[in-house]
Amino acid sequence: MFHVQTHQRSRPWISTNFAISADGKISCTGRRPSGWTSRADHARLMSLRESADALIVGRGTLEADRMTLTVPGKPIQPLRCLISRTGEIPTGQPIFQKPAGPIHLLVTGNDRTTPALRALCQTHHGSLAGFLETLATRHGVCRLHCEGGGGLIRSLAEIDAIDEFHLTLAGHTLFGGLQAPTATGIPADFLPQSLAFTLSHFEPRPDLGECFLSYRRIQ
Repeated sequence: MFHVQTHQRSRPWISTNFAISADGKISCTGRRPSGWTSRADHARLMSLRESADALIVGRGTLEADRMTLTVPGKPIQPLRCLISRTGEIPTGQPIFQKPAGPIHLLVTGNDRTTPALRALCQTHHGSLAGFLETLATRHGVCRLHCEGGGGLIRSLAEIDAIDEFHLTLAGHTLFGGLQAPTATGIPADFLPQSLAFTLSHFEPRPDLGECFLSYRRIQ
C-alpha cells in the first residue's frame, strides 16, 4: 500500500468537508443531493474552496449535486479534479458547461471515457496516490480540497492523505438506513489503521441546529 508522508511534500495539503446527520450519515439511502443544511454551511463550503489550488470530487457526488466546482469572484479558479473508476461521466454535466479552472479526470479502472469527454478534460490513469503526487509535482497544487463523496474520503483515509477535515454536525436531521452512506462510504470494514486528529475549531449554532467543527491530523 502506498503511504504518503506529509513532511515529504510528495502530495498537496489535503482538506475535506462534509455534513453529517445526527445519526452520522452524509445522505439518505436514496443519495439525497446536498442542500439539506443551512445557508451558513453553504457559505462555509464556499470559503473553504477559496483557499484551495484544486478541488476534487468523486463521480457520484459530482452527478448527484450537479457541481461546477467554481469559486465566484476568484480571478484564478482552482483546478477541478474528478475521480471515477471508468470515466463514464456524461458530458452534459454542468461542470463541463461552466468556464473555470482546467478539469483533470483520474480513471482508476477500466477506461471507458468517450472522445467527447477526453476533449473536455485531461485524463489520467492509475492510483489515487499517484494522481495526488502528479498534482503536486507537475501542476503546482499545494492545497487540495475534497468535497466527497464518502467513497473518495475513505480512499484518502486509507492512504493517510487527509490533513484537515471540516465537519458540519446537522442535529436537525436523521437519515437512518443501513445503506445510507457515512463520511467514509457505506459502513464496511474498518480502516487499516487509526488516524489521530485534534479539534481545531468548534462553533455551535443552536439557532440553526448545526455545529461547525474542524480537525487537524496529528502526525
